[in-house]
Amino acid sequence: MGTLVRRFVYLVVIAAVAGTIAWAMWPRPVSVDTAEIARQPLEVTVEDEGVTRIREVYTVSAPISGKVTRAPREVGDAVTAGDTVVAEIMPTDPTFLDARSRRVAEAAVEAARAAVQLAEAEVKQATTQLDFARSDLSRAARLAERKTISARTLEKAEVDVTTAEAQVASARASLEVRRRELESARAQLIQPGAEEELGAGCCVNVPAPVSGRVLKLITESETVVTAGTGLLEIGDPHDLEIVVDLLSRDAVRVTPGAEAQIVNWGGPKPLKAVVKRVDPAAFTKISALGIEEQRVKTILDLTSPEEDWASLGHAFRVVARIVVWRDENAVTVPLAALFRRGEDWAVFKVVGGTATLQKVEIGERNLQLAEVKAGLAPGDTVIVHPSDTVADGVAIEDRGMLETEE
Repeated sequence: MGTLVRRFVYLVVIAAVAGTIAWAMWPRPVSVDTAEIARQPLEVTVEDEGVTRIREVYTVSAPISGKVTRAPREVGDAVTAGDTVVAEIMPTDPTFLDARSRRVAEAAVEAARAAVQLAEAEVKQATTQLDFARSDLSRAARLAERKTISARTLEKAEVDVTTAEAQVASARASLEVRRRELESARAQLIQPGAEEELGAGCCVNVPAPVSGRVLKLITESETVVTAGTGLLEIGDPHDLEIVVDLLSRDAVRVTPGAEAQIVNWGGPKPLKAVVKRVDPAAFTKISALGIEEQRVKTILDLTSPEEDWASLGHAFRVVARIVVWRDENAVTVPLAALFRRGEDWAVFKVVGGTATLQKVEIGERNLQLAEVKAGLAPGDTVIVHPSDTVADGVAIEDRGMLETEE
């Protein structure tokens, strides 16, 4: 009797162990997250960094060579076209004279002084001759009244007076020329730093060419400049546009008039914009990783009210998000549900509590959703983020639906 009981106990234990092993090895449903295929608006955008810029920036240059005084304006100052003086240009100091040049200049001064003395003597001589001719004419006139001399002699005396007056005028003019030559020779001896009277018309005031604000001081401190040197930049901060350097593969999808959003610019909400122009030529730009990229300048106009972006200024960093495709009623699938199966895209579709491999054809896509062209219909359920335990025909346990909205 005891032997039968022991055998029975052994059999019960063996059956329990076998049942436990069978239960442990029995296939269990795989827990998964799912999403429902639905119709909803789908928007595809290209996004890149850009900068703001004033449409018309004016660079004020020096009209003449000279010494520019320290800038009378600061960055941010408002200026009025034709009224506000933005720069003042003074004559430059003369250069230093070496020993030879100084000796030559001093000799020129002495020569000019001697010429002045000679001209003064000529004036004195001509004046004396004029006095004598006038005295001679007076005597000839008295004698002519008494018929003592001929009329021709009187005329000769008058001609002598006229000639003497012309000689005096010529001598005085020559004296004035020699005095100016002396001043010119003395000017050659002026050294740098010598205080000379500049006069009322010495300086040139440069007015603002347009109304706006000072954006940049190119030449701030007092310095000597040549004609054409940039002094400062002026622009209207209320006339902004956005410049974005898009990759050429993205730029080909952008068309003038496309809607855009300006995000990550520091304001409380995104700004609305519209594409104004896409440049027809690209340029090469080296990325932060040292890769050569072909970029295309794309210009956007802000369409939001000015008070929304009043704090933006020239050359501020922004991020532009440009719409290249939109469908208000697209059949969409989450990108997290898609994976490659050979050359095709595929998903795991939930059918009767099991995972079924389903090939799909997709169209446009963004960072969250893709457009379904074939293979799925609205209302279908797919597995998102499928693990390596999910396979065709495997039983699944749904943990719940994920949101599929964009």
